[in-house]
Amino acid sequence: MDPAHAGSAPPLDDPRRTRRRARLVEELADTGFVLPGPASLAEAALSELDYAMAPRVHERRVPSYGAIIAPTGPREGWQTSTRLTVTARPFPHGGLAGARMFADGLSSWVIRGVDDLLGPDASDDELVVFDRPAGSERDVVVLAESTGGIVVQRHPSGVVRVAGEFGVLRWDGVAWQQQPPVGEWVETFAECSGPEQREVVETLLEIAVHDLGARGIGAILVYHRESAGPGLGDGPHHFETRRPVPPALSVLNPADLAPLVHVLAQIDGAAVFDRDGVLRELGVRLRPRPQTESEVEGFGGMRHTTARRYSVDEPDAVVIVVSEDGPVTVMRRGSIHLGG
Repeated sequence: MDPAHAGSAPPLDDPRRTRRRARLVEELADTGFVLPGPASLAEAALSELDYAMAPRVHERRVPSYGAIIAPTGPREGWQTSTRLTVTARPFPHGGLAGARMFADGLSSWVIRGVDDLLGPDASDDELVVFDRPAGSERDVVVLAESTGGIVVQRHPSGVVRVAGEFGVLRWDGVAWQQQPPVGEWVETFAECSGPEQREVVETLLEIAVHDLGARGIGAILVYHRESAGPGLGDGPHHFETRRPVPPALSVLNPADLAPLVHVLAQIDGAAVFDRDGVLRELGVRLRPRPQTESEVEGFGGMRHTTARRYSVDEPDAVVIVVSEDGPVTVMRRGSIHLGG
């Protein structure tokens, strides 16, 4: 075999591809995940996921990739909700195989059409280009929500993602992780007094799942639902401050999210937010009461155990724990809520 083509993807009818897809389906089933929708949609999604997992390699470089399968609704709606300018480009000669070489999963994407009866519909396939990159996991989730389709991406980091109404499925090179839709997850633990509180909780969870967990950033986010302003009110809180008061960044202000995630990647300790979603303390040490430490059983490592016990001492708090390897756990009054 020519070394220059040693990493090329096998032809569509190659038995190796068929066997590889069968193994991929089994791997997904082992995580409890089944590709949604009719068989035609699942077939198209599996085809794109298979390519994202094993794309064409050139000179030992593994390219990034992105595809949107069976989008619904007018394209103008995508642009409004994503704030992207979307331009269609002619499909290059060579069909799907050729188009895939232009789709980087950041600014350019393959669109796969699907016929409910006949399966993948090449007549609806096209290449689209965005006016700016949209390749973070948060971007991928927004794309799936906005287009109504299934989004498959191989990020330049090597992480492979599948996003849709089922949430996000993520391959980090070692194992699959599935995170449910944040909105559905919130229903299992949040007791919000109004839509504003729910928005704060959902946004904090989105940060934990799609900005921190997706990048391997461990953290503890503490949301005090009944406390507001600097100092979080007059009541005592079971934590020790170790850093100066941080800027009042709000999780509800999109412009504040980038600096917030950036600082969380550089510190130990917990970040504490008031009921309005404003950052009030950073790098604090959670200090459960001695009685709580003796009565409440540990869970996982020290970070999770401390967070669980703190949630008992602070019954108004929602404590979100992000593991360095991705999974997110929510602690509420000592109860444990797992996302994936």
